[in-house]
Amino acid sequence: MDIRALEVFCKIVELKSFSRAAEAVYLTQPTLSGHIKGLEEFVGLKLLDRLGREVVPTKAGELLYGYAKQVLAVRNQAIQALEEYKGSLKGHLIIGGSNIPGDYVLPALLARFKARYPDVSMTLKIADSREIARGVLEGAYELGAVGAKFDDGQLVFLKFLEDELVLALPADHEWATKTAVALAELSEQPILLREVGSGSRKVLEDALRLAGADSGALKVVAELGSTEAVRQAVKGGAGISVISLRAIQEDLERGTLCTVPLEGTRLIRDFYLVYHKNRSRSPLCETFITFLVQAVGPTPSVGS
Repeated sequence: MDIRALEVFCKIVELKSFSRAAEAVYLTQPTLSGHIKGLEEFVGLKLLDRLGREVVPTKAGELLYGYAKQVLAVRNQAIQALEEYKGSLKGHLIIGGSNIPGDYVLPALLARFKARYPDVSMTLKIADSREIARGVLEGAYELGAVGAKFDDGQLVFLKFLEDELVLALPADHEWATKTAVALAELSEQPILLREVGSGSRKVLEDALRLAGADSGALKVVAELGSTEAVRQAVKGGAGISVISLRAIQEDLERGTLCTVPLEGTRLIRDFYLVYHKNRSRSPLCETFITFLVQAVGPTPSVGS
């Protein structure tokens, strides 16, 4: 089984297109198709189907994809181990990050890591925590950074970061001078929330329930699909929100947003590095994990 054909096959599955995959692996479409034809002849099964404009794996293709990602990961680990033996760290690391670590924590850390190891290249994919965990399970990502733990014995979750959710308001909001706001008072104002199922929304709803407040009484003016969208909507005066402190640090420094403490409570959640329990990690991945644990400082606090 040709390892280049496996690489081509995985890229087609991930991009759902022969043409986009050909561009990604720097091959012509006829050459790419030749690799797939040879792979299908070798296994004796059809691996890909065309459904309209998309290319999707058959059941056999789905089965092969999981193993192919493991084969490619082992190849990369071997290359990196040999480079490390020679005294240099090289290779390509694909990681996944959920919204807050992916947008507001990891990019700056990737830049610092790249400055320390210039021969390393990295890809960061951003999705929700469940998708990232699934990608780690399937071998699409060697490492993930997520905001929730899932009950799966094949995954290891290592706490590396705390995040505080705070009540964010436009700087000229009528509540800006209040010393504190009770959770029950949130229902008095138009509020912006993340979509149902997001980690930050779950933390708020759990806090309301513990305080005896009804989350159904909130005057929800919009449900938004990202923290950045919520941040911009609050700045635009669409409503208040409970949002990650990490996401609004610049706004607090510039005075475009302000925060008011929530009476009697602090909303703290953990973020985790996640990796596969039974899959060997590359030297590059191990080095990056060590770097992350050492590099992440204390959680920002209101007023810092």
